[in-house]
Amino acid sequence: MSVWSSCLSGLVAWLFNSAADPNEQWFSTPHVFLYLGGFIVAVLLYFQALRPATRLQQSFRDTLLPLIFGFVRDVRYQHRVRPNSFDRMPRETLGAFSRQSFDDIISGRYEDFPFELYEAKLWEGSGKSETTAFKGVIVAFETIEPFPGTLVAARKANKVVHFFRGMFASKMQELSSGVDELDAAYEFRTDNVEAARPLVTGRLAQALTWLGETWPYDQARVALSGSDGFLLMPRSKNFFELPDISVPIDYNTHVAPMIADLGAMLATAALVRKTGARDEAAE
Repeated sequence: MSVWSSCLSGLVAWLFNSAADPNEQWFSTPHVFLYLGGFIVAVLLYFQALRPATRLQQSFRDTLLPLIFGFVRDVRYQHRVRPNSFDRMPRETLGAFSRQSFDDIISGRYEDFPFELYEAKLWEGSGKSETTAFKGVIVAFETIEPFPGTLVAARKANKVVHFFRGMFASKMQELSSGVDELDAAYEFRTDNVEAARPLVTGRLAQALTWLGETWPYDQARVALSGSDGFLLMPRSKNFFELPDISVPIDYNTHVAPMIADLGAMLATAALVRKTGARDEAAE
């Protein structure tokens, strides 16, 4: 179709030339508008031609991803919708952001607990002034026992942010895990110090230490709020990446790593959800 639009533009340009002043041929004002209009039409036709291929690729993912993650009970796949759990996540986990986008979402049950796992990018600004608060995978899950309040293990803020936060955010108090490496990297904040202290110095510290040793990417974050738990695992690469529909799927190259990564994330969420449970319930 873009070929026909180019031919039509060329024909109209030739007709303009036949009626134009010899000194203005090809560069007159009507010619300039013609070239601009032809370019816009060509671009629109190009993206219109791509649309069916994009829909076919997404239909391919809609069918394949639930099959790949068949070990998840009641598995459900969604694409580019707002996750149900996102609005319940404590904002102290993320820092400042004004824009968000979501890609693939997998939900279901793993080891008898419901979860929602999704790719997210959270940022503010644009162009050179853009700052990313988070980009990676978020796992939302149901805790074994509700935490009476909010507890956040987030990346340690710089001194300026920490100063102003101390002035204006009186509800959330900071506490220490007693582990030097964790306290240097994390900021533990809660609105219930009494309930949070045994977690921060106990199972949560153990889980974060294990995450630091096993998660090969940027620093993971954790939040607990009532019955909701959140595990944020930064990753720049598309977690649910599949090859183009024209490329044959290779199990070892495309499928096995995805299954292994999802299994590792859900196993980590299963570990984190035990942090607030009594000993007998956590076993």
